[in-house]
Amino acid sequence: MTYFSNPNSYSNYDNSMVRSNQENIHQILESILQSIKREATAIELYRQLANLAPNQKHKNDILLALESKKAHLSQFTHLYVNLTGTKPVYQIDQVPFNAYQDGLQKAYQAEVEGYQEYNRTGYLIQHPQIRNVFLWAVTGEQENAARFRSLNEEVSVRVTDYGPNPFVIDINEATKQNDNFRTALWTGDHLQVTLMSIGVGEDIGLEIHPELDQFLRIEQGQGLVQMGDSKDRLNFRQQVADDFSIVIPAGKWHNLTNTGNQPLKLYSIYAPPQHPKGTIHETKAIAMAAEEEHHRW
Repeated sequence: MTYFSNPNSYSNYDNSMVRSNQENIHQILESILQSIKREATAIELYRQLANLAPNQKHKNDILLALESKKAHLSQFTHLYVNLTGTKPVYQIDQVPFNAYQDGLQKAYQAEVEGYQEYNRTGYLIQHPQIRNVFLWAVTGEQENAARFRSLNEEVSVRVTDYGPNPFVIDINEATKQNDNFRTALWTGDHLQVTLMSIGVGEDIGLEIHPELDQFLRIEQGQGLVQMGDSKDRLNFRQQVADDFSIVIPAGKWHNLTNTGNQPLKLYSIYAPPQHPKGTIHETKAIAMAAEEEHHRW
């Protein structure tokens, strides 16, 4: 394909383009440039998501979508250069997201919007070579949208306790994504990791672990830690917030209260484990009822 040296000149292009003179070349070039920007923006977003993926399956699926976007970017860029004789100039948009699942949702929405835009543009363009690039991208957007929808649904319902198998995760993101009062993330023979979300104004509940030490880390929100040798003598008091860690020795009464205006997100490490493997407590009330049932037996 020969390219334009000037977008207003049609002399260097094939006859079919000349016969399609009713099409506005400037609108076509603008659509191609916007498509390049869309693909480049998606590539940046997907790179971030791949780094935050909670497991290898998620990472592999995101990398497949990433390769698809790279192929689309290459095709649109090649098309633009052949039509204009110049490289495209554009700025990549940053797509902010609060957590991994939020990023998946935004990726899905971008794919749906891309599908709709490429489908519309492709059928408006008469020149077959240009139209085919857009319609080829439509298929890719459709496949990627299905990928991200599936990943998003999986994250939404994921309740797996990964112990005692080897396991790696972005604990910050996992903690922020958890909306259950308590979720057992990993349970082994000698240690347990649980994720917790404490509602505004709520607390974990005054408790004591006579024979185990406990570690807590705050990933979002703020709260008040209280500890002491008896229920009515909680003489240790400390305000905590993001990135604070709390170490609770065995035999200490303790409580943690959410004093902020958003859910208090934290993870807890027990040694040895405190809750049954796979524990999910959606609310504090459910957790208290489960504890009473456990102690009854």
